[in-house]
Amino acid sequence: MWLRLLCALLIVAGASVAAQAKSRWQACLPADVDAAEVIGAEPSSAGGPAKKITVTSKLNQIGARCRAKRLVDAKGKQIHFYRLTGCWGNPPENYQEILDNQQQELARLRRRYRVIEISCNPSGVMIQ
Repeated sequence: MWLRLLCALLIVAGASVAAQAKSRWQACLPADVDAAEVIGAEPSSAGGPAKKITVTSKLNQIGARCRAKRLVDAKGKQIHFYRLTGCWGNPPENYQEILDNQQQELARLRRRYRVIEISCNPSGVMIQ
């Protein structure tokens, strides 16, 4: 009986911790960014499927916290989300100009913010 009670308490506590982890950034996330959104992927070392990286996992990795309704990293630098372009089936004529402008904007943003790039491919895998 005690074992069942202890297991039930651990399950409830685990669910509470998971809910707090998601909600601790919710107030600071931009309206167009979801905590469960896939932002990229890491290739598998065993040749299997790539591991998807979500907004939540990235925020955990960089030690993000919500401070004065702003999302900041472990060093206190404000976090900015940037949606990448470039997932074209048939690229436009000026695709190189678009990509160059994107790189310039990212460089400008990185001077002021910790930039988290969101892949334009929902699977998270970069398109070659």
